[in-house]
Amino acid sequence: MLSFDEILMRLKDILSNEIGERKVLDRDVAEALGIAPAYFAVLKKRGSVPLAQVADFCAGRKISINWLLYDQSPRSLEESTEKFATIRYFRQINASAGNGAINWEERYETIRIDEALVKLLGGRRHLKYIDALEVKGDSMEPLLYDGDIVAVDRSRQEIRNGGIYVLRIDEELFVKQIDIIRKNEWVCNSFNTIYPAMRVEPSDLHIIGEAVAVMQRHPL
Repeated sequence: MLSFDEILMRLKDILSNEIGERKVLDRDVAEALGIAPAYFAVLKKRGSVPLAQVADFCAGRKISINWLLYDQSPRSLEESTEKFATIRYFRQINASAGNGAINWEERYETIRIDEALVKLLGGRRHLKYIDALEVKGDSMEPLLYDGDIVAVDRSRQEIRNGGIYVLRIDEELFVKQIDIIRKNEWVCNSFNTIYPAMRVEPSDLHIIGEAVAVMQRHPL
């Protein structure tokens, strides 16, 4: 990070366009940051940059804080950032590969994926349809293992015979292979032969989306 004095000079350069002809003083910077001039003088003596206030200063003026603090050009940051993308990961919502998992919390976090996976999932514009869920249970072994994280494409809700789908039956989520026996009868299959197939009517379930990739394999 740049020194306090270097950052202060950049702040003064920015404020000079707002203040006009007169010289920008330390108290002008303190006022712009919302800090009492006396306390700003203490921070200057210590060389302690008020990061929260500087972040708000940059956000309000649409200035890159990385440029202000680290002398990094915005374009260089864009080039690095473009190598990665993020999707929603519902850690608390489990797609059960066993007897079903009832989940009440729907808070999510974001996980970063690389360009190869972005292409596999349909490109950056398609990522708005992609969510990540954790598999619970062993009924889909050896295809999916307990703890695997799967990418679910919510745009793929029309059943393809033999496809792997995340689906909801009542308040339980499952990940299953679906076979269409006839128009009003589907079979939800497990890969693990100790689990029996579930015969269901299409009206009894809701398709969340198709499982299109294993994003993270749980260590065996």
